[in-house]
Amino acid sequence: MSPEVVGVVPDVTGLDRIFDYTVPEALAASVEMGTRVRVVLNGRRIGGWVVRLGPDESSSAVSLRPIEKVSGIGPDTDIVSLCSWAAHRWCAARLRPFLVTASSATMVSRAAPLYRTQVRAEPSSPAASDLLDRGGGVLRLPPSDDQMPAILSAARRGPTLVVVAGVDNGRVLAARLRRAGLSVAFMPDDWAAARGGVDVVIGSRATAFAPCPDMAVAVVIDEHEESLQEERSPTWHARDVLAERAKRVGVPLLIISPCPSLEALNQRELVAPPRERERNAWPTVVIADPGDEPPWKRSLLSSDLIAALRDPLQRVACVINVKGQSRLLACRSCQALVRCPTCGGSLVEDQEGRLDCRVCSTSQPRLCGQCGSASLTRLRPGVTRLREELEAAAQRPVMAVVAGAGDYEDDTKCDVFVGTEALLHRVRRIDVVAFLDFDAELLAPRFRAGEQAFAMLARAARLVGPRRAGGRIVIQTTLRDHPVVEAALNGDPSMVSDSEKQRREMLGLPPFSAMAIVEGPGGEQFVTAMAETSPFVSVAPYRDRWLVRAVDHAALSAACSSVDRIPGSKIRIEVDPPRL
Repeated sequence: MSPEVVGVVPDVTGLDRIFDYTVPEALAASVEMGTRVRVVLNGRRIGGWVVRLGPDESSSAVSLRPIEKVSGIGPDTDIVSLCSWAAHRWCAARLRPFLVTASSATMVSRAAPLYRTQVRAEPSSPAASDLLDRGGGVLRLPPSDDQMPAILSAARRGPTLVVVAGVDNGRVLAARLRRAGLSVAFMPDDWAAARGGVDVVIGSRATAFAPCPDMAVAVVIDEHEESLQEERSPTWHARDVLAERAKRVGVPLLIISPCPSLEALNQRELVAPPRERERNAWPTVVIADPGDEPPWKRSLLSSDLIAALRDPLQRVACVINVKGQSRLLACRSCQALVRCPTCGGSLVEDQEGRLDCRVCSTSQPRLCGQCGSASLTRLRPGVTRLREELEAAAQRPVMAVVAGAGDYEDDTKCDVFVGTEALLHRVRRIDVVAFLDFDAELLAPRFRAGEQAFAMLARAARLVGPRRAGGRIVIQTTLRDHPVVEAALNGDPSMVSDSEKQRREMLGLPPFSAMAIVEGPGGEQFVTAMAETSPFVSVAPYRDRWLVRAVDHAALSAACSSVDRIPGSKIRIEVDPPRL
């Protein structure tokens, strides 16, 4: 029987309430959970989603306005429930952002007809098949390995939902799946086809909320990429959404990555290739150690790099994540890099005369920890200055590539590039990737610095190919014994994950705890109330914001939902901040 009253979430920024409306008899057959409707609110005709069937206990049916129109279909009952879970998990005050993500960009009046094949395409992946038979887990594939066999293994089990880190990679995989004979819905373009039912639903981050009737397998490709996490608040992660979704329907989750994060590995089975095969699938890595030169005098152009730059047959990409002034410090007396005595990260001078660690919050006077000298200096130029130096050394044009820059899409105009890590996503076919100042990545003031540095190496490895292809990665660093550098030399990502797990467990960092950054007017009162409400939550100032730590995400979400937000306050909560 169709409901007479439904709860509607308005498609209006800033509203966090569910409003009750009556359902006219003429529309009753078309209204169900998730239906997109038009309603009148405060004299305006707006869109919205049906998120509750039946009246709220405090509503009076006599005073309710009717639904004006049914606009189309939206997320089904299970996805609406998943959106509610995600809003709680990532401490969101509003359900609307998740409903927008889970809906088609255009109005869809009906789902496309069911179109599923009986194709069992080859080649499949025995490792992926075995892992899925055991309930899912993490498949560690080297950067140069093809991900297609693993996806085909998943598709053999039934309707498969695949989330990829990049749109371009998603389009390529979708085209290959179609050529293999499978029916494919590429998101967000084919939302109606996905709602109707196909063999594989594939797309970028938002695909975690895409329709996939009778889903049999969920797959995450390149889980290590930060693009799988939403930058805007609420900062949800596609991996965690798919994990919850797979758990709810009782299907396996397959996570594929050359360097899976600790969050992915936590309490999941890991399958990796044999040691020698995995090592050979990574490229040759060359370490360029500046030696005994003082850090502020060291050239960023090593002899290995200069030889590659002057070879007209080599396409070279030089990466340095410094656009302006570097924050890395070195001691002029003993020539040591200034590092945190607690966690080994870099110390930065946010306030004059004091050095702070942004990973573990250690603070000390502006002195070298090795010799006690106060003579410290900043290191390294940025991309703009380096481009001129590289052109002089290479004696050929150099293109600068940074995030948000202008026209750099045509990478056929030259063969030498310099830029931030955005460069690794915007060029094709590279023979040599050189990381000019890898110390800055290894010692970055972030607790995930090691993982993120190794993820950059994995992206570079995908560009240059395996050892047999002849490509090379040049790492210019003084930290030759760092686990990330050792892992790159040996083609063994477990060296990073093992050391990271030990360090984070000791310091109580994620995934062994939950963290969030709170900022905005009213934030201080909010976090204070959170700490008073739950004994499992602690709060500390963090620059001009507040750092909230909890024993786990359940405690963090519970504490956040138990505190009423001050009317008019503009609080932003960033759960699981990737660059903390």
